[in-house]
This record gives sequence, C-alpha cells and structure tokens, in this order.
Amino acid sequence: MLLNGFGVGESHSGGLAQRARVKADWLLPLPAGLSERRAMALGTAGYTAMLCVMALQRHGVTAESGEVLVTGANGGVGTVAISLLSRLGYRVVASTGRLNEAGFLQSLGAAEVISRDTFSNPGKPLAKERFAGVVDAVGSHTLANACAATRYGGAVAACGLAQGMDFPGSVAPFILRGISLYGIDSVMAPMTARSAAWARLASDMDLAKLDSLTQEIGLGDAVAAGARILAGQVRGRLVVNVDA
Repeated sequence: MLLNGFGVGESHSGGLAQRARVKADWLLPLPAGLSERRAMALGTAGYTAMLCVMALQRHGVTAESGEVLVTGANGGVGTVAISLLSRLGYRVVASTGRLNEAGFLQSLGAAEVISRDTFSNPGKPLAKERFAGVVDAVGSHTLANACAATRYGGAVAACGLAQGMDFPGSVAPFILRGISLYGIDSVMAPMTARSAAWARLASDMDLAKLDSLTQEIGLGDAVAAGARILAGQVRGRLVVNVDA
C-alpha cells in the first residue's frame, strides 16, 4: 500500500516510522510496475509534479502548444516535472538558482536552463508572451512574473511557496490574455485524483532516470539531510531506509 499527504509526518506521527497506525481510507494500492522504493523516490514531490502536469493537460496545453516553464527546477517537484514533461514531448525551460547544475537538468530533459533571477525580482504586469504552461513551486515574484510571461490562453500550475506566500502580481494576464492559474494541493487531494496521478507516474515516468537521480540514506542521516535540503545542497531524490 501507498500513503502520502494527509499531514503524515506533520500533524500525524509516522512519516519515518517502520510501522504506523493510519486511517485506512488514506491508503492507495501501489500501482502495478512501481516498486515501494521507487514510489518513495517519487514521493509527495513527484506526485505533486504529476498533479501539475495533469492540470496543464486538462487545460489543453499540449506539446505542440509551446514551451513549458518549470521553476525551482532543482527541487523535488522540479526535477520530476522536467522528466515527465520532456518524456511527454514538451520543450521544457528550467529556471534555477543553481546554474552549475545545468548539465544535470539537461540530462533530465530540460531544453534550456535559465537563472531564477529572470523571474525572482519585481516585474511588469505583462511581459513578452513565451510559455504555454508553467509548473511553479516558488510563488511570490516568480509566480507573478511567470503569469506575466504566459501566452494567451495558457495555464500556470502553482504548487509551492519557496520564495514566499505573497502574490505581488496583476490581473492583467488573466483579463488581457485569458490565462488560468491552477492551485495544486497535494495534501488533501481527493482519492480519485491521487489514484490517477500515481497511475500516471507508473506509466509516464522514466523509471531508469528516476533511479539515476535517487540516493538512499539511513534513518540516522535524515536530520542532517534535511538541513542540506534547506540549504539547497541536495539535488535529485533521497530515500530514507528506516531499517538502516
């Protein structure tokens, strides 16, 4: 069985436990073709990335629609989003504060890597139209500027707030270009959406690529790894072996 979200590890104990008592209706069957280790390598970040991709596709953003921007590209959501989108045929532009990792992002499928400074400062209400879709895990000025650069009728899937919870933007892209902003909640998403997202991960994710960006650590290393994640010193995915 598979469990993520619902506050487990936050408001409900058991996130790194060998055994945990949880509500039965929080559990999903592990999708066929996805091992327990790979499911946890994808984790909530990968599942959230899939929810973002599904939102863009429901909106009608196809590979032929134009480029898709992924912000926070070296993070958990970003790395999986790049891998998924590129495998589905999209041209992905990755925005990151770690340009030294450009080669890594390109190996995941990014066609272009740009500095996060392009979006992280106050910008204009409308920018030059460029992106058919956006997966944003950053928020604040980055989200506002990504919306300003989204093409007519495009869509932005917002799932994070690494830069901030504020939205210092304008209604101009929504009114003058008819773009849509989708809020992506992974914690309390309904089971139908969860099941669909995990099934899509099992079928659409390049599992060999997932393995290449996954590192296993022991339970005793989890706290130190958390500090490295907050400091932006970890790339790819970490799987905690609770028996090590």
